[in-house]
Amino acid sequence: MASKIKKADTVLVIAGDDKGKSGKVLQVLPETGCALVEGLNFVKKHVRKTQDNPQGGVFEKEAPIHLSNLKKTDK
Repeated sequence: MASKIKKADTVLVIAGDDKGKSGKVLQVLPETGCALVEGLNFVKKHVRKTQDNPQGGVFEKEAPIHLSNLKKTDK
């Protein structure tokens, strides 16, 4: 399925918890039909302490949003 939404486009969320918010597309995932949008759809990720990450803890990161819930804006 070819998407009209591309990386660096500005999109508006039309459904879900972030409805009405807009942001810039960071990455499009065509195999799942989703996109990562900057500053939207945050999820909490619990990270164990390791040598690479001695602090550990809970981090927030963007989760993919399905393309059917996004609308490209003219900006």
